Amino acid sequence: MMQEPMNEEETVRADETDARDNAGQPEAGAGTAEEQEAENAEGQSGQEPGVVTEDEAMGSAQATGEESEEWRDKYLRLYAEFDNFRKRTMRERGDLVRSAGRELIEAMLPVLDDFERAAAAGEREDPERIKEGYTLIGQKMKGILEAKGLQRMEAKGAAFDTDLHEAITQIPAPSDEMKGKVVDVVEPGYKLHDSVLRFAKVVVGN
Repeated sequence: MMQEPMNEEETVRADETDARDNAGQPEAGAGTAEEQEAENAEGQSGQEPGVVTEDEAMGSAQATGEESEEWRDKYLRLYAEFDNFRKRTMRERGDLVRSAGRELIEAMLPVLDDFERAAAAGEREDPERIKEGYTLIGQKMKGILEAKGLQRMEAKGAAFDTDLHEAITQIPAPSDEMKGKVVDVVEPGYKLHDSVLRFAKVVVGN
């Protein structure tokens, strides 16, 4: 049985339906630009993305080994330098300890000579001249020590200070003003370059 030919209106509706169906389906072989670039890169490299080749792994391991060797050499050099510095410092410190009093001993040798001469002359000198000679020797020795930085601390009448004085005993103060102060000095104290060399042994009033 023969179909009747479609009129013009039915033909237009059929064309619109075909156009909508074709618009909803992508063309064969078509894809996004990113997918095409990924496929092209995969085809050129011949491997999957993110896979490290054996050559790359060996190169990375070699670079790491060279870096480790470089750090090892730096550590060994630094250790050798430190060891040399330590030995040199210990040697210099030992020399300093052995020669610490050399300068002072050399300065005191003339005083020793004077004592020996005074002792030798004492047998034939009168007591007054011997006393005068020993006084001069004492002044000479004091001058040498003061030139080296020795200072005698004047403690009598000063307020008792534990940083400078060592209390031997306490006695009733002769006056209210002397309470808590040094009444008498049993043994003088000395400083060496503003540092206490020996504490003064004192009697404190209470």
